[in-house]
Amino acid sequence: MFDLAVNELLVSGMLLSFIALLFLGVPVVWSLAGVSFGTALIALGLHHYAGADTHFLDSWRDYSIIVPRIWSIVENGVLVALPLFVFMGLMLDQSGLAETLMREFAATLGRFSGGLAVAVILIGILLAASTGIVGASVVLLTTVAMPIMLEQGYDRRLAAGVIASAGTLGILIPPSIMLIIMADQLALSVGELFMGALVPGILLGLSYLVYVVAAVSLNPALAPRPANVTPLTARGLLRTFLAVMPPLGLMVAVLGSIFAGIATPTEAAGIGALGATLLAFANGRLSLTVLYEVARRTTLTTSFIFGIFIGATAFALVMRALGGDDIIAAGLHSIPFGSTGVVVTILIFAFIAGFFLDWLEITLIFLPLVGPVVIGDLGYDPIWFVILFSVALQTSFITPPVGFSLFYLKGAAPSEVTTPEIYKGIIPFVIIQLLIVVLIISRPEVVTWLPQLVYD
Repeated sequence: MFDLAVNELLVSGMLLSFIALLFLGVPVVWSLAGVSFGTALIALGLHHYAGADTHFLDSWRDYSIIVPRIWSIVENGVLVALPLFVFMGLMLDQSGLAETLMREFAATLGRFSGGLAVAVILIGILLAASTGIVGASVVLLTTVAMPIMLEQGYDRRLAAGVIASAGTLGILIPPSIMLIIMADQLALSVGELFMGALVPGILLGLSYLVYVVAAVSLNPALAPRPANVTPLTARGLLRTFLAVMPPLGLMVAVLGSIFAGIATPTEAAGIGALGATLLAFANGRLSLTVLYEVARRTTLTTSFIFGIFIGATAFALVMRALGGDDIIAAGLHSIPFGSTGVVVTILIFAFIAGFFLDWLEITLIFLPLVGPVVIGDLGYDPIWFVILFSVALQTSFITPPVGFSLFYLKGAAPSEVTTPEIYKGIIPFVIIQLLIVVLIISRPEVVTWLPQLVYD
């Protein structure tokens, strides 16, 4: 009983200490590593002093098991895709792709009421399927689209809501970096996760389109037509088509090679990195300066991700040695609402955690603790649960008052766009996201249909 009580206190102390350090502004990597090291030291001292017979680390030297754990992360072939996909997204950011798409879509769709909002959502879908980096997509769309929409007289709330929601699609629509890490954490197939996310991701984007068209139809003042519209020509349509083809072709090359079984996710990421570089070259944006900057930012981003991987590995090692898995599983099983209640509770915790933690910390710390309970004990389909978890996490990114995407938008938006306007504009899109969560819970085949069709 002493060991159990002490372990429960230590597990609770680990979680609370980690949260406290984050609020104090301590970097996530040092918070994870420091809390795990300190807790292991305290645990060893307490258990040695009490003379307890425990399954915890037999000696401080056994903490060195972290070394082979870290090595297994570094040599993981699946994770090689991360820097390649990061490079791909950053190079596309430099390629001028978004500017070209916005210019051509504005010329074609901007002549209609709400056309620019539709264009932003379509560009958001293409960027999501090409980059998968949420912060970069939101800032890029804000910089490129917001001035044009405001100049045309769009309601600032609608413009903010459309940009924030469309820019956040990259967290779900493949090739999502988050899904790659989730697949690694739960030992799932990246290709199956990508297939499971494809239908919900596209369905979410189409739902945004339907809402914008309906809202503008009911109230044209939200997104007025420009006063002077040039005639739509076949040449203009051809330019728009040609602007769409490069990102669409890159998406087909990357995802198509994975889905067809021609390439592994790592090999497909290499294809994407090469394709993004060629697009930058074709647009006249490739130079040694650009190549250096993209490589530098890729290195920094990858180092940040793997640094958190190492800290989270140490954290999980100590947590599991203290029986944290059993404590959390017992807590989940004690929820008096059945298996569905357990899943909903987990989604609520993930949603709230998304206000304060980035998706990376939640994926590396929270998901491995609850995943085995939902998948192993409750018997839910792992692909369904991971995609459901991802959509709930994506919803937190755009939910006021502390959704990360809203901060990205506010930082890049013109000064006349106020925070209350951003909050009000995003509410309809949050409701749409919640409806998609409900749909996935009630109709799991929305997620499972495509993976089962291809792999079964």
